[in-house]
Amino acid sequence: MAKTPAVKSKEKPLRSEYGAAQIQVLEGLEPVRKRPGMYIGSTDIIGLHESLREIIDNSVDEALAGFAKNVWITLNDDGSATVVDDGRGIPVDVMPQYKKSALEIVMTKLHAGGKFGGSAYKISGGLHGVGASVVNALSEWMWAEVKREGKVYTQEYSRGNVKTKLEVVKNSRLDHDFVHGLASGTLITFMPDSQIFSTINFEFDTIKRLIRERAYLVPNLYFHLLDKRKDKEQEVHYYFEGGITSLISKLNENKPAIHKVIYIDKMEGEVDVSVALQYNDGYTENVESYVNVINTINGGTHLTGFRMALTRAINDYGKKIGSFKEDEEGITGDDTREGLTAVVYVKMPQDNIQFEGQTKGKLGNAEIQPVVMSIVRDGLSTFFEENPSDARKILEKVYLAAKARLAAKAAKEAILRKGALEGSSLPGKLADCQEKDPSISELYLVEGDSAGGSAKQGRDRKFQAILPLKGKILNTERARLDRIIEHEEVKNIIVALGMGIGETIKFEKLRYHRIIIMTDADVDGEHIETLVLTFFYRHMPEVVKEGYLYIAMPPLYKISAGKDFRYAYTEEERDAAVKEIGNGRSVSIQRYKGLGEMNPDQLWETTMNPANRILKQVSIEDAEEADAIFTMLMGDEVPPRKHFIQSNAKNATLDI
Repeated sequence: MAKTPAVKSKEKPLRSEYGAAQIQVLEGLEPVRKRPGMYIGSTDIIGLHESLREIIDNSVDEALAGFAKNVWITLNDDGSATVVDDGRGIPVDVMPQYKKSALEIVMTKLHAGGKFGGSAYKISGGLHGVGASVVNALSEWMWAEVKREGKVYTQEYSRGNVKTKLEVVKNSRLDHDFVHGLASGTLITFMPDSQIFSTINFEFDTIKRLIRERAYLVPNLYFHLLDKRKDKEQEVHYYFEGGITSLISKLNENKPAIHKVIYIDKMEGEVDVSVALQYNDGYTENVESYVNVINTINGGTHLTGFRMALTRAINDYGKKIGSFKEDEEGITGDDTREGLTAVVYVKMPQDNIQFEGQTKGKLGNAEIQPVVMSIVRDGLSTFFEENPSDARKILEKVYLAAKARLAAKAAKEAILRKGALEGSSLPGKLADCQEKDPSISELYLVEGDSAGGSAKQGRDRKFQAILPLKGKILNTERARLDRIIEHEEVKNIIVALGMGIGETIKFEKLRYHRIIIMTDADVDGEHIETLVLTFFYRHMPEVVKEGYLYIAMPPLYKISAGKDFRYAYTEEERDAAVKEIGNGRSVSIQRYKGLGEMNPDQLWETTMNPANRILKQVSIEDAEEADAIFTMLMGDEVPPRKHFIQSNAKNATLDI
């Protein structure tokens, strides 16, 4: 295997000072139970997993500091969760100013930990050091075990209060070989408080995604997830030597890459910048950014610096070798994003981080932008000089993107101008609603003119708009924007929505905040539904992220007995309806295969009336997995799709 090019800096020596002197206390724990949302974001299932993430990230911080090699996460049969690491173990010596052990202070005092002003943790991903105490406050019970210098220490807590004194025990309470074999480490077990959380049932797949992401970011750290709950027994293990280069390979799975992964890693001052990138032959951008293992889903200054460096480095090299003329319009940022897969990962002192928003979704440190820009620009320039063949492939890729952008510019502007007008400028097939407030307005994307006609007659025209779609729309997974705009049905959707497309998209101009896909309950209908979903996911992802995209659920059956009838949306509902209205009478079961089989009144009553209808809201739980699925099922590569079909054929429900 070819060696991945890298720009490396010298590693700093590990600092091992980690005792009571490194623990500082800023304030008490009382506010947490009163306002839990301020500390973990919410008290629903998202907040539940945020609690577990905080404990996991304390262990990850030990790995980032260079001491932990393993993290075990166990979902216990009683509903509690256990996190174990083989790091140094939380200090247990007494803090003189409080006359209590450092462990007790860490677990019961807000803003207490080794991440405040000491040298124990320069880099961390937790809630600024409040993680363990916050989780303790929101747990029905918790117990901690620490192994240091050959002794096992333990202490129990309940809803943030100490229940037992710190004591030395002979063996761990958790009966796992890996715990007994540790030379040192920390074990935390906690039961989420049902008085706080709306659910206390952990989801295995959610936790699996969480630790997989961290395994990519912290190379050479083993993660072990074990589910010990009854009837749910399973386990997974993650370990990646390649770090974010392995993540790039995963993100580009089933996407033919045009060159080897470019890896840049350099430290400037106390900021360590790692970037991995690779172009594939597709048209969509897939860039992830992180700060201290925190996924900055809304980007920030580090991502801005990366994008600026990428554009400048490509332009500079193109002009240097004569591919771009000095007086020629240069490559733009949009051109460099076509088919780009990248990971931008910044590690920096915890005390210096400035996030925008409660959820840490965006990095706000202005000084990070020039640092990332300088490191990435230098690293790319070095790579281009040392790998001219790969550099030319990248130049060809972005140059073709630039040509397509210029060719599509006039067409896009024409469509955007039409979309900005009212009345006759909207698609002729669109039956618009009277309401002008987007938050109240709905747009139904309906399969076929026949069903579209029924929907137009059956709707509430005050707030419901109907746009019929003729046949199967373009597969936009691997289509350039100019071709997308030329497709009549897709163009009608773009104009009807009113927010534009491409780099000129203006999300605030979206005319409907409920966009509903309504297709027949057959194979063709599901195919059209998938094509529409692909368009929104690839070209209007904000619609999905904001929760504005829905799928209508028309009934599958009409069950009749005399003058009595029921609609059923599942086979179970059908069987229940037969029992309910049968009572010895002859029962007729009508299977709907198309929306056109229902008259306007039936369509309104079953599928469009807000009082009765069932809608599925489309959301993205795992962006990485969603990207991979769309690429596999809708892309050009046949073998991965064939393998998927063969592997899942036995689970298919056939309508024959």
